[in-house]
Amino acid sequence: MKVSSTQVNANESEIIFLDGPHSRWKELKFAFETLFEMIKGFRALHFIGPCITIFGSARFKEDHPYYDLTRKVAAALAKLGFTILTGGGPGLMEAANRGAKDVNGRSVGCNIQLPIEQKPNQYLDKWIYIKHFFIRKVLLVKYSFAFVVMPGGYGTLDEYFEALTLIQTHKIDDFPVIIFGKEYHKDLLEHIEQMSKNSTITKNDAHLFIVTDDIDEAVNLIVEKSIKQFNLHPKAKIKPFKWLFEKG
Repeated sequence: MKVSSTQVNANESEIIFLDGPHSRWKELKFAFETLFEMIKGFRALHFIGPCITIFGSARFKEDHPYYDLTRKVAAALAKLGFTILTGGGPGLMEAANRGAKDVNGRSVGCNIQLPIEQKPNQYLDKWIYIKHFFIRKVLLVKYSFAFVVMPGGYGTLDEYFEALTLIQTHKIDDFPVIIFGKEYHKDLLEHIEQMSKNSTITKNDAHLFIVTDDIDEAVNLIVEKSIKQFNLHPKAKIKPFKWLFEKG
């Protein structure tokens, strides 16, 4: 049976669009809460210096090989003078902060408030609680000159692809994104290769990160692409004012 255009238009005109609750007060309140939380983050992290953010699962324990690897990676990067920045929780986040402390480096956590409380690990010099994930992402990107991705779950991959998207779209400067754990991430890498073959990303996009299990390779890349590229330099020592009876 042939349906006339008149019938089609009549049926379309019968659509009733859904509506829902609208609260300008809630939207205004959320906007101010977001602004306040962002300013709080800026104030807390303003003087922590150039950072390398290390992502990884909260579920790997101290006796796991990935914990040991993360600790060694963080120690090597902290020796370059970077502050090691993590989500501040347990597992590989703890391992990264612990690695920084092993070599007397600076260790900072940007912790997220969750329904199940995630306490800051014991290897932090400083930490801040953030309510919203998207604000934490802004803070991690703002203060980082490289991202290191260790084995992890949804949260780790979320941060990883967020960084790649920002670099791909030129929203931030190109900085090193380093994946550790070739075996763990092999299926992910195959999927990225599949995206490249199907032209959903370009061939250049597939080279916005490196995959390695070699700590020295990661260190050398960060020296070239973070320290030299962004002209990072040793922090000048603060000279004490003798007339104020300050000591060095």
